Amino acid sequence: MKIKTALLQQTAFAERHKNIAATTQKIRHAAQSGAQLVLLQELHNSLYFCQTEKIACFDLAETIPGPSTDYFSRLAAELNIVLVLSLFEKRCSGLYHNTAVVLETNGSIAGCYRKMHIPDDPGFYEKFYFTEGDLGLNPVQTSLGKLGVLICWDQWFPEAARLMALAGAEILIYPTAIGWDPADSQAEQKRQLEAWQIVQRGQAIANGLPLVAINRCGTERACEGDGQIDFWGHSFACGPQGEMLGQTGQQTETLFIEIDLARSEEVRRIWPFLRDRRIDAYADLLKRFRN
Repeated sequence: MKIKTALLQQTAFAERHKNIAATTQKIRHAAQSGAQLVLLQELHNSLYFCQTEKIACFDLAETIPGPSTDYFSRLAAELNIVLVLSLFEKRCSGLYHNTAVVLETNGSIAGCYRKMHIPDDPGFYEKFYFTEGDLGLNPVQTSLGKLGVLICWDQWFPEAARLMALAGAEILIYPTAIGWDPADSQAEQKRQLEAWQIVQRGQAIANGLPLVAINRCGTERACEGDGQIDFWGHSFACGPQGEMLGQTGQQTETLFIEIDLARSEEVRRIWPFLRDRRIDAYADLLKRFRN
């Protein structure tokens, strides 16, 4: 199966309604251009509020199902697309998650994934807002295949991609919000961007799967007086040998790529990594550190 896929890379607005309007326009354009699978960046309804720790930002959260899933479900059904959302989920008072929602072509919720690895770094204070995911590392079955949806910081952990692959994922998908500190030198910026792409291409190769990463772009300051992040864009897709299928620049852009699921079968026959795994020798992976 070949899947025409659209990666919607955007610069966010401070106002929720502007983000939803811009996203809607881009989703419609993607569908009109033939996209069957449409992917949105991490926390697309708002600015990246995790730059600081502010109680008031919890007001951005919503239930699932809720306003966003209701709205985008109608849009997915109208356009007959599989759509991957990224939402700030309010599970109950005091319990919140960073959650991806996969909508089927009929508008139903095919499944959800709650971000498992939560960063806590300068400018990325996500542990203040999000509880670690508890839905496991399980792909979502859709009419286009099994989607292994992970989120941003998850992309650095080979265990997450491997477990998705072992559960039958056919594509690895990473909604993302990553960027530079404005104080970073050009050399440091280059190293970070290349590392981000290399580690994900490595996950694709190690698991024999296509992979797509959808990042934000533009400079964001969540609140007046706060610092800022230059989100570096460069959303990309690669095949099961890590081969680049396409990438964006640093501006608002929709990337269209074709994912050929049959390639994984071909690649896994010549590079049978799953066959040769020494599962009898990996028990220590369950330890934090060996000493």
